[in-house]
Amino acid sequence: MEIRWKKHRLDFTFQAGTSRGVLTHKDTWYLIGEESGKEFYGECGPLKGLSIDDRPDFESRLNVVCAHLNTRSVHAWNTLGFVDSLIPELDLIGFPSIVMALETLQADYLNAYKREIFESSFYTFGSPIAINGLVWMNEPEDMYAQAIKKIEAGFSCVKFKVGAIDFEKECRIFEKIREQYPEEQVNIRVDANGAFTEQDVWQKLEKLATYGIHSIEQPIKPKQEELMRQLCKDAALEIALDEELIGMSALQEKERLLEELNPPFIILKPTLLGGFAATEEWIRAAEFRGIEWWMTSALESNIGLNAICQFTSTFPVYMPQGLGTGSLYHNNIPSPLTVENGHIFYDTTKPWDFSALKNR
Repeated sequence: MEIRWKKHRLDFTFQAGTSRGVLTHKDTWYLIGEESGKEFYGECGPLKGLSIDDRPDFESRLNVVCAHLNTRSVHAWNTLGFVDSLIPELDLIGFPSIVMALETLQADYLNAYKREIFESSFYTFGSPIAINGLVWMNEPEDMYAQAIKKIEAGFSCVKFKVGAIDFEKECRIFEKIREQYPEEQVNIRVDANGAFTEQDVWQKLEKLATYGIHSIEQPIKPKQEELMRQLCKDAALEIALDEELIGMSALQEKERLLEELNPPFIILKPTLLGGFAATEEWIRAAEFRGIEWWMTSALESNIGLNAICQFTSTFPVYMPQGLGTGSLYHNNIPSPLTVENGHIFYDTTKPWDFSALKNR
């Protein structure tokens, strides 16, 4: 068995606007295992400027990981808890995306290289998962057009990135949509990525609430816990924590945050949170406290997205999930993942194509 890594630059099909700037491409890294001519894969996809493993020594840590894995026996790969043992052994607490890649890599290996990462109805029966349609920041006319296109394509939930253009112009977009589509027909979510300030957040949330917005993700920057606690308790709009969760690895930290802030919702991105076992800790801690959640991809390619979709399908989800990012790139890894009528499903009639990763 041999394990290696490969970097791949994903090119957006458009300029993706966020409150942190415009994205034209996104770098990702793959762990690739090979045994007897068969390959298995995991994806490390840290987000620049957001992931705690967006750091200069990322590739050197991948070298250490691969070198170590290539000394381990095949028996080790067949052992449950193998990845858990590597986290302290290789000091991977600060590299959550590598942990997720290792979990995916081992699961792909154990399931005979079939890209079955979790036993789920999503993979086995093609059971669809409802997802939101994502509207990226742009000129107001373009954002409105994006939203209408998503709704006409069958999405019952549309999510807007907000906070980069004039707030009143953003509100006019919501007003126009509500003139055509009531709350019962179209669910609107917004994601501020921490763009609002202590001075304006209360007023802006009150205004947004008049448009029947379902919730807002991370209205203020993380680590303002007292203000966030007050917002979760008293804001006119329900709050979903997102960036607030990043960097917390100990279960006690997670439980303390949820106890003190008591948000209505949390947003779960396994690539940023330390993989699937770590994400499941968040789920159990949240559900114990009556806090709802949904899963969101973090601009991974289809390799990572496939793993996240299968993981999501192991839970009884009912709200639309944030898993529709597979069509963002010119040069994604072709896969059976298919989006139709506001849902994502695994179409077994479509093949995987890993040719872009074959050259060393």
